[in-house]
Amino acid sequence: MRSPPAPRLVRVSTPEEFREPIPGDTADLGSRPPLHDACAPLRELVGVWRGEGEVDYPTIDGPFRFGQQVTVSHDGRPFLRHQARAWLLDAKGAVLRPAAWETGFWRPGTEGRVELLLTHATGLVDLFHGSAQPGRWELETDAVLGTPTAKQVEAARRTYALSEDLLDYAESRAMVGQPMTPHVSARLRRVPSGGRQDTP
Repeated sequence: MRSPPAPRLVRVSTPEEFREPIPGDTADLGSRPPLHDACAPLRELVGVWRGEGEVDYPTIDGPFRFGQQVTVSHDGRPFLRHQARAWLLDAKGAVLRPAAWETGFWRPGTEGRVELLLTHATGLVDLFHGSAQPGRWELETDAVLGTPTAKQVEAARRTYALSEDLLDYAESRAMVGQPMTPHVSARLRRVPSGGRQDTP
């Protein structure tokens, strides 16, 4: 009886070979590269933020508690990268499962204006614009785009407010036939030494 052929060895590339030939971005203002001057109105947002919040809406059986981490980073160019991941919590604070995931960019405008472009795993793209004041950013959507399988969303508003190392935010949405209604709120605390973030 013929013995089976020896398995063919396949060379596995090391993680180092997949690294991009450019530096990653950073969520630490003490690291290089320096923050671009145009991002001064957004400077206080740079960092890693983690905390808990609540989500509710007339069309869901809520409210629900969630944990969240938001990372706002930069690579020295005139914009910030935004990434936020959330996870549902039970009544005792234990993690149940992954929840919302959004990624996008903060872009400084002129005369105290800012833009926030967000893509959601639920098939939505939010184009926010608004005002930047010291420790406060108020935004509303110019447009909300959705894939054929996404929920119908007409508009959204967000407010971020910073007090020392605490970042509070609240979001309202007009969607699935409902008027503009409070939807999500959270309180996040700055995580010390944000450091470099790997490019996804």
